Amino acid sequence: MRPLPTQAGLAEIQRYVAEMETERGFADSPVLEQCLKLGEEYGELCKAVRKSSGLPIEAGSTTSDVGDELADLLIYLCAVANRLNIDLDHALRTKERVNETRTWSREPEERTELPGGFTPH
Repeated sequence: MRPLPTQAGLAEIQRYVAEMETERGFADSPVLEQCLKLGEEYGELCKAVRKSSGLPIEAGSTTSDVGDELADLLIYLCAVANRLNIDLDHALRTKERVNETRTWSREPEERTELPGGFTPH
């Protein structure tokens, strides 16, 4: 398989993942399976961030570094998009055009008291 070019853009990365899945025999995995794997990888990312932040992780638990887990997430994200014929580069640019029209606030949200006097944190 050809190596991924150093300066590859999102569209090229998405194409690369499609080729990689075909070569490695994963291209027939259904979208649901890929979504579940994406979720599992997110959990692994969270564990890697906990570990890199000095927070405890489960005894005997292993984890990769944050960069490896982010790469796995990108691979599965591209795999899901490929199965649904979504151009991630186009989707990102379209979504950002919407986001650019929004007003973003860094103010903390007002806390709402729930029944029984419980206030979520």
